[in-house]
Amino acid sequence: MTSGVVIAQIATGFDKFLNALINGIALGAVYALLALGFVLIFKATQVINFAHGALAAVGAFLTASFATVLNFPGRFLPDMPNWAQWSLSALFAVLAAAVVGLFVERIFIRPMIGEPLFSVAIITIGVDIILRTINDDFVGQGARTLGDPWGIQVIGVGNLFINQTQIVTVGAALLCFGLIAWFLRSRMGVAMRATAFDQEAAQAQGINVGRVFSISWAIGAALAAVAGIFSSMAPRAAGVTNFTAFVVFRAFPALIIGGLDSVIGAVVGGFLVGIGEVVIGTYTAGLSGVLGVGFGLIVPYLLMLVFLFIRPYGLFGTEEIRRV
Repeated sequence: MTSGVVIAQIATGFDKFLNALINGIALGAVYALLALGFVLIFKATQVINFAHGALAAVGAFLTASFATVLNFPGRFLPDMPNWAQWSLSALFAVLAAAVVGLFVERIFIRPMIGEPLFSVAIITIGVDIILRTINDDFVGQGARTLGDPWGIQVIGVGNLFINQTQIVTVGAALLCFGLIAWFLRSRMGVAMRATAFDQEAAQAQGINVGRVFSISWAIGAALAAVAGIFSSMAPRAAGVTNFTAFVVFRAFPALIIGGLDSVIGAVVGGFLVGIGEVVIGTYTAGLSGVLGVGFGLIVPYLLMLVFLFIRPYGLFGTEEIRRV
């Protein structure tokens, strides 16, 4: 009898861990998308883009507008399934966010080429404030639902409960990772990597550095938009709000852990942070009297501090050696 109770407790504990792991993987996919877009912009332009969160919020708001207000392009394709119509709305929103990224690069970043990187970083803070203010005015005080067809629907497998949105989130993230891997092996991807290594040498070889900058900002904005869309959906949120842009701050630890200039590190760091936040948060939920409510939210920053002590350049970051 006692043995049966122990086995049941072990099974229950394992199910709890699996549920937390699944939730962590889905959250990690969002963090990885944000970190990957950030890294691509940094590698190509050496710019720390503090407007990344605002671009994520813009993508989420555009999706809400296309899917629920304008019904575009669904109104022209009424016979398509709801999930396909919504996916097209989200795709158009991501493309529109990429265009916003192009404009930001061309208007605000390109004229600053050759200026101190600190000044360029401050410019991105200004862009963040501008984009967030405009976006917040359109969003309003409440949450703008994205109108996705999955909502809070779950799939139950034994004692495991997987939200359908989480499956779509991981699937979309894997698709994005695959497309980025293909792009980096393409002609333009090689040009981007060459520009990241040495801009002057790349330009001497006939590479259009300005075009590389534009494309990197467009791709980074598109990835931020995808992350913003899925971070605004159930079960994490009820829609895009005035706080959607701040999700990027929870992805910064993924950048530090993976390495600020590493594409692979961005993905690995994103999943490590997401899984760590959810799993540790799940097992410390009963200690709120000691650790406080919402301890899981500070777990990414605790992990970041640990990695800064152990590997200051991240798991896959490039270590800089300076002689004094």
